[in-house]
Amino acid sequence: MLTYASETGTLTERDRKQLNIFESKVYRRILGPVDDNVKENRRILTNKEIYASIKKPTMIETVRLNRLRWFGHVQRMEESINTKWVLRMNLGTVRLRGRPRNRWQDEVRDDGRIVGGEGWQEKVRTREEWKNFLRAARNLRILHTPME
Repeated sequence: MLTYASETGTLTERDRKQLNIFESKVYRRILGPVDDNVKENRRILTNKEIYASIKKPTMIETVRLNRLRWFGHVQRMEESINTKWVLRMNLGTVRLRGRPRNRWQDEVRDDGRIVGGEGWQEKVRTREEWKNFLRAARNLRILHTPME
């Protein structure tokens, strides 16, 4: 439920922070307090201890991988399909004043560069190569944002 439709949205810095907080709270609840031999009492785990003990990708990492997976799927679609047309559509509207909001394409581009360097978009064309690309990113935890 938490990552439903995550591949089509963007995350602000505030969203990332709130996801990290929620995730660490859930893991703390699941793992419970631990015995502290030095102070001879029980204590809760720190975020670093949680991260060291949990071998699964973080929520943010999962969202980023889902976004890249969806990008590869859309890029391999035929040109006549509406989803691909909408992805390339330019509305031509004037942006509001101030800092521009982060677009989906911007986040996909940044995630792709983190994972594969400059030539990452060429791997989209072959489905197996793209799967291996995403699998390597998941296994190496390249998109990982550590919990503070």
